[in-house]
Amino acid sequence: MNQRFIEHDLPLAEISEASAREKNIRHGHPSTLHIWWARRPLAASRATTLAALLDDPGPHEPEERRELKDLIKEIAPWEAVKNGNSAAIERAQELVEEQYEEPPKVLDPFAGGGSIPLEALRLGAETYASDYNPVAVFIEKATLEWPQKFGVEVELPEEADDDGFSMGGKKVNLLAYLVEKWANKILEEAREEIGQFYPTETGEGLVGKRDVDSNQEGWTPVGYLWARTIPCQNPTCGATIPLIRQYWLSKKDDKEIAYRPVVDPDAEVIDFELLAGDELQKAMDDGFDPKDGSVSRANASCPVCGQVTEAEQVRQLGRDGQMGERLVAVVLHHPEEIGKKYRLATEADRQAFADAKTHLDEKLDDWPYLESPLPDEEVPVMSGTFNAPIYGLDRWKKLFNPRQQLALVTFTEAIKEKEGSIRSDCEKLLDRAGVVADPEVLKKAVSGNLAILISRLADKNAALTPWNPYGEKFDHVFTRQALPMIWDYGEINPFSGVNGDWTSNRDWVLRYIGKNDWKARSNVSAKANSATDLPYKDGAVDAVITDPPYYNSVPYADLSDFFYVWLKRAIGEHFPGLFSTPTAPKTEEAVEMAGWDPDRYAHKDQDFFESKLGKSFQEMNRVLKPGGIATIVYAHKTTEGWETMLNGLVDAGFVVTGSWPLHTERKARLRSAQSAALASSIYMVCRKTEREELGFWNDIQPQIKERVEEKLQQFWEADVIRGGDFFISAIGPGMEAYSRYDRVETYSGEEITVRDLLQYIRSVATDFLVHRLLRNGSAESVDKEGQFYLTYRWTFRDSRVEYDDALRIAKAEGVDLERLADADTFIKKTRKYIYVHGPQDRDEIDEVHNMVDAAQLACRMWEQGRKDDIGPMLAKHGYNQSPSFWQFCQAIAECLPEGNKEKQWLEGMLMGKNKYQEAEAAGGDGEVSGQVEIDFDDGEQS
Repeated sequence: MNQRFIEHDLPLAEISEASAREKNIRHGHPSTLHIWWARRPLAASRATTLAALLDDPGPHEPEERRELKDLIKEIAPWEAVKNGNSAAIERAQELVEEQYEEPPKVLDPFAGGGSIPLEALRLGAETYASDYNPVAVFIEKATLEWPQKFGVEVELPEEADDDGFSMGGKKVNLLAYLVEKWANKILEEAREEIGQFYPTETGEGLVGKRDVDSNQEGWTPVGYLWARTIPCQNPTCGATIPLIRQYWLSKKDDKEIAYRPVVDPDAEVIDFELLAGDELQKAMDDGFDPKDGSVSRANASCPVCGQVTEAEQVRQLGRDGQMGERLVAVVLHHPEEIGKKYRLATEADRQAFADAKTHLDEKLDDWPYLESPLPDEEVPVMSGTFNAPIYGLDRWKKLFNPRQQLALVTFTEAIKEKEGSIRSDCEKLLDRAGVVADPEVLKKAVSGNLAILISRLADKNAALTPWNPYGEKFDHVFTRQALPMIWDYGEINPFSGVNGDWTSNRDWVLRYIGKNDWKARSNVSAKANSATDLPYKDGAVDAVITDPPYYNSVPYADLSDFFYVWLKRAIGEHFPGLFSTPTAPKTEEAVEMAGWDPDRYAHKDQDFFESKLGKSFQEMNRVLKPGGIATIVYAHKTTEGWETMLNGLVDAGFVVTGSWPLHTERKARLRSAQSAALASSIYMVCRKTEREELGFWNDIQPQIKERVEEKLQQFWEADVIRGGDFFISAIGPGMEAYSRYDRVETYSGEEITVRDLLQYIRSVATDFLVHRLLRNGSAESVDKEGQFYLTYRWTFRDSRVEYDDALRIAKAEGVDLERLADADTFIKKTRKYIYVHGPQDRDEIDEVHNMVDAAQLACRMWEQGRKDDIGPMLAKHGYNQSPSFWQFCQAIAECLPEGNKEKQWLEGMLMGKNKYQEAEAAGGDGEVSGQVEIDFDDGEQS
């Protein structure tokens, strides 16, 4: 069995850099087509897929190895694919063709947004993408299938079509041409019907950076700013409170505009005034702060009487139907002017909205289709994720105000009405252009892309869309993987001609199609399937490359319902295999949900998830060819998560043959690494090979240690690993020897479990780390408390962490964490968290028990100006002449970020190192007490 290149080497730094940079890429990237959560970077997917498909030339061919590694570096950056496939991609395709008699079959059973299948297809593989979630599969079809089938160049006929539309023999992308044509026709029909509810106006009364002619016509609303309202709960006050988190309209350095509540206490009415320039500055000088709104953490303050309605009562008012909304301001632009202008809402604005609602009611009364156009399906309450329903927004339609509903319904209706015409147009164009294809399939592709415009519009035009005063723009609903409550929200004009409207969403879709019309060398298929029951024969695929879900990290199905309920109404009848249920299927979704929604998901606990994950690994093993390879991407930070995943792999019959940590976060995030969160994803490489029945722990321990240290040295030299990622990255190498056996035992017959293995790997990695941080100094001469402290600071810096995370480091160093916490040392423990205090955080250090105490006491003496006491104190405890102590202090300083107080104190103290080394020990009657050792076996002091 030939070794694959991914089992030998990867250019980690280059792939990580390209993956982190990719999050700033826009035009043509799949993420700009349709939202999906937790996508894999294309760069990492592309590079690791090629490395998994191609054989390692072997140690006897060093030049070929170097060339292959260089090629992987070349194909990783976005520039290799942003304008079609580069020469490097074509060379990669040729190598794949040379190695395989027919295109290799690559499967991703958790395909999600389609990043991994897209790159497998790009490299020439016959690609199979599947997912349990129908919205994911729909996105995969738009990402993978349709641009490949119909993104072909055709020459349009000279004569105009039945609608008088002609481009005079011009060569165009077939799919892009049809999507643009019908998106434009739908836009014009929708504008004709409902454009009146977004009236244009003159420049009179508009406020912005520059003055404009008040008589200038053609100012178009970009959108409208709304505030939710509740009645004040003070029985003596009759005010209606506008719930506003902040009052900024524009917060740019050269353009600050805000609005301020104006209270009439007698009438108990709250109006607003617009402030800019000197007026705004004067108001701020008088105490007005636009960042302080009327609601904070769901507690609402009445501007009239000052009474605070507490959060729970605000929620109850929402559930009781007493939460309303108020139109506050309008954002406008002009096609011939630069920048946005603002004004307060008027009675005319409110009337236009009321007219829109009347039109919606009439449209609903005359709706010709079976299913209601407004999604009345329930929005679940999910702790920490979906909190909008606890305020009464418990149906999907309630996440949109009536004019937003009208816009979405009107565009949806237009797509449905045009299906026959689109079908006819597809048939005629295919015939005239001489393209052999099924017009029905092409029609589905066109309609599907039009439905994506509905999805995009919903995400930008919901009553959960915040206004961003720093960018002067409307953000979108899913700024994070949740549906949080938004107090003051933005409503977009879908005809405005600026970002977020129908035309801008159309252009994002067209850019994706245009950037991904390269001709694939093989076929692709996207299907709705469970990863626990794959519809493929045994030994059918050459490679499985996938990114499975991680416990409760993302509630995919519930999030996707935001789009599902609209897609089902727009094009569901043409995709019955995807949109036949009221909402996205959830019962068998491999996600742990019991903690989020115990009422609905009591059965979806940790055991449920682990069972599903294990079965999916078994299916992957079943469909993989005997000589095939599997790459599993994993990023869970807990040892328990890794234990489950590794047990699942081993139980499924896989042997781990390699692993690689790749950064997937932005560069700023990589450099900070100040928490227990992971910046890396671990790519675990597995083989479907026969295992030996029994291995002995004493025999394989040296193999594990050697392999872990070898790979950690490689990662260290590549400078790609920081913090908690370092320990996680050691797991794969440690698994290689262990997973070759069905069972590992001690000579006395005790089984060594994956949990035992993980603790041993952590101890090896910790020892490796301490040696490197001490610059290969003697780690043994640093006491165990010092080793723990150094490892913690490098891993988590000065962040608090959950107890179990700290406990694993403590066990690896042989430190009793509970005793340290109880002995009033640098460790502070709460029920859930561990705090490792620096010298600035501790009370007086009366006794020196260990190297950490000595270093921190020296820092405090330096900071207090007692520099003459530092040398004698260190000499008394035997540290002033200890090279390891000074290496320890230097290493701690280098672990901490710039600006950190402990770092500053250490660096200041270290400047006097030579003087302190010359000092003699302080006398027994001095201020510094003698060293007291704690025997952690019985807790007694000696």
